[in-house]
Amino acid sequence: MRALVWNGVNDLAVETVRDPGVINPHDVVLDVTLTVTCGSDLHFIDGYLPGMRSGDVFGHEFMGVVAEVGPEVERLKVGDRVVVPSFIGCGECFYCTRDMWSLCDTTNPNAALQQPLMGFPTGGIYGYTHPFGGYAGSHAEFVRVPFGDVNCFPVPEGVSDVQALFTSDAVPTGYTGADYCDITPGDTVAVFGAGAVGLMAAASARLLGAERVIVVDRLPERLELARTRVGAETVDYSQVDSVQEVLREATGGRGPDAVIEAVGMEGHGTGVQEAYDRAKQALRLETDRATPLREAILACRKGGVVAVLGVYGLTDKFPMGVVLNKGLTIRASQQHGQRYVPRLLQHIADGELDTSFLATHEMPLEDSVRGYEMFKEKQDGCLRAVFRP
Repeated sequence: MRALVWNGVNDLAVETVRDPGVINPHDVVLDVTLTVTCGSDLHFIDGYLPGMRSGDVFGHEFMGVVAEVGPEVERLKVGDRVVVPSFIGCGECFYCTRDMWSLCDTTNPNAALQQPLMGFPTGGIYGYTHPFGGYAGSHAEFVRVPFGDVNCFPVPEGVSDVQALFTSDAVPTGYTGADYCDITPGDTVAVFGAGAVGLMAAASARLLGAERVIVVDRLPERLELARTRVGAETVDYSQVDSVQEVLREATGGRGPDAVIEAVGMEGHGTGVQEAYDRAKQALRLETDRATPLREAILACRKGGVVAVLGVYGLTDKFPMGVVLNKGLTIRASQQHGQRYVPRLLQHIADGELDTSFLATHEMPLEDSVRGYEMFKEKQDGCLRAVFRP
């Protein structure tokens, strides 16, 4: 089959690789209909997350049609149209039974590679380094899905492939952040980052009852999407002296009740701090340019919640004193997709949530190297590039 593979830092290629098959009796093999770029992929493409090997197939956000099922698969049959969360759950361990699917104790066969740094391993994830399991990813014609019965979700009639695609990762990640904010009527929620995850966090905050949502970014086309497709207020941080002052003024001096950070380790900022972070990151003295995370903590009101969705490694200058003295609650995790996908598909089917506008560019898999270049450099207003294998 044809697949997009990683051959080194900033070295991608579409190559012929071995077809996947059923290995374990609970496996499903999916004929990939759509798969999409994700900002998390850029972290290892750019060399900030170690653990990829030459020839690895990457990609973790996808949907498709069941092509083969193992003998112990009960809920699915060949021909079913399904979407698959990016983290792999077993459905039976301590964490899966508590709806904390990205923390699955069973699905990471390379747990020893994570444990020295993290203390305990996460679950496995498709196409996302060997410390996260070494699974082949979704930027391919076919992909193997372990524990098919708990990881594949049938797509309802009336929900398009493109709409369903983003419930694999971007939408449940954003919804996770909004859910962590403990939103009550009248709340104001600020979202740092207007990529696909940030936009879905903003939309989810509205779904969960926030009275006001304020999105902070610097790209005009993304801020326009936040206003027109999500109904959020917006702040262009590159055009103001202080985002914190703008948010305080917008909330009567108090600050947002909750802040969602949806940027991650390759965040942008302004001034001396931005230059300092870029220099340290370039020299590999830290992995993170964490300006959005620091700004989120400083902006949140006293006693509020900061939900962290961005992927981070080793963060310098973390304002722990601010967290302590303001009495903030920090909540963070990778997305627990299996908890949220059914309700998100229903929101889409009921017309309460729109995800289709996230797909700004669509192309065949053979053009995916160009798609990642557009996505990384934000060319032609690229929010997400969708590939058809």
